[in-house]
Amino acid sequence: MNTLTPTPSYTTATTGLRIDGERLWASLMELAQIGATPKGGVCRLALTDLDRQGRDLVTRWAREAGMSVTVDKIGNVFMRRPGRNPALPPVMTGSHIDTQPTGGKFDGNYGVLAGIEVVRTLNDHGIQTEAPIEVAFWTNEEGSRFVPVMMGSGVFAKAFTLEHAYAARDTDGKTVREELERIGYIGEQEPGDHPIGAYFEAHIEQGPVLEDADVT
Repeated sequence: MNTLTPTPSYTTATTGLRIDGERLWASLMELAQIGATPKGGVCRLALTDLDRQGRDLVTRWAREAGMSVTVDKIGNVFMRRPGRNPALPPVMTGSHIDTQPTGGKFDGNYGVLAGIEVVRTLNDHGIQTEAPIEVAFWTNEEGSRFVPVMMGSGVFAKAFTLEHAYAARDTDGKTVREELERIGYIGEQEPGDHPIGAYFEAHIEQGPVLEDADVT
């Protein structure tokens, strides 16, 4: 009699599932130390040494959570948790980790680290998703050092060319391509050559609600 090898069982029970808020907060606070400013903010401009340190930290956390890491030619980073069906395009979330010169701890960073925390929580509970999950962070979204703004996502979406982005210079005359190579984040994947099933971005409220409540 033939016997079938049982398929490994994974739970799909997500009712009542909650992320570990303390773990997410600790990650946000650790990343915020890279480029911390005296008033409690962060200055981590795109493609600087501080940006490299931030990228190294976030990708290390992703790998520790069992994710693979892919970098495209404009330095966008995609951190992937496999799904049951690898043929499906990933469900993606993300944002950016570069900041304004007087940026805050959460702008962009929350959207990236919240995604990693979701993956950590799924791991904690042994939950396998049908499609892969990816967490992305985009290069030079703020545009504080190089223009145009939203550079990495813009190249990905074909709003402008990779060559146009590579040629952008900062006030010291350094180009995007030179700085990507210098910090070690110029990948081989063509920007946009990357299917996405759905994309979500969590972002903090940055305007009148916080001001009206007199909250930092």
